[in-house]
Amino acid sequence: MWPFTRHPVVPVVRFTGPIGMVTPLRPGISLASYAGALEKAFNLSKAPSVAILINSPGGSPVQSNLIFKRIRDLADEKKKRVYVFCEDVAASGGYFLAIAGDEIYADPSSIIGSIGVISASFGFVEAIDKLGIERRVYTAGLNKSTLDPFLPENPDDVERLKSLQREVHDVFIGLVKNRRPGKLKAPDTELFSGAFWGGAKATELGLIDGLADVRSKMREIHGDKVKLKVVEPEKPGLLGRVRRLSTHATSSDGLAFADDLVSAVETRALWSRFGL
Repeated sequence: MWPFTRHPVVPVVRFTGPIGMVTPLRPGISLASYAGALEKAFNLSKAPSVAILINSPGGSPVQSNLIFKRIRDLADEKKKRVYVFCEDVAASGGYFLAIAGDEIYADPSSIIGSIGVISASFGFVEAIDKLGIERRVYTAGLNKSTLDPFLPENPDDVERLKSLQREVHDVFIGLVKNRRPGKLKAPDTELFSGAFWGGAKATELGLIDGLADVRSKMREIHGDKVKLKVVEPEKPGLLGRVRRLSTHATSSDGLAFADDLVSAVETRALWSRFGL
């Protein structure tokens, strides 16, 4: 009788969609929604590897950083090596997640990079004037109405925002350099300009380690008998979904619907930046 042989099992966690854009009906990527899945993945098997798949155009820098830290903390605690595989897009916050990997791989057609910070809005000052609308705003605090889209743009407000963006950008740049020492092959002005590249060029620049898919790479490392086990984030049960729908449907002022509508538009805009 043949002896029983265990095949190595590599846990796989997939991050898909915008980061941090969470509304009652559109759950985005956040630490709260993925903490359990990450914990389970790093405790699932004795294999020294955890694979992470990323398909994200970015989003919240805060949630990106929180998830990044959780992955690295678990990797250090459990002595696991993290392999990241980029799918269609790992850009902006999506690339922020990717650098949590000890090694990063992508498809030749993947979009990688966009290491920068962006903030977009609209100005409605002339629109409400034409409609004959009088807007009344009362604040306690000199800067409480900063960047209000219904007020004329204030140069001081813009500079304050740009200063904040520079701080966030510096954090992002510092982490990329810290996670990929000696691998980056282009000047900072090119790598951290917010530009993005295909998988082959990203490899050349040192932003990723090569072109590979998760199954092929794990077989290369662990042998042909390796098993991949996808670990899904927990989804709310039936009661939780009903409560969300109830809240959404009975919102007296329509804010829930508005939040979902804005989230949908923002999500579409994020993907569209990369031609998707």
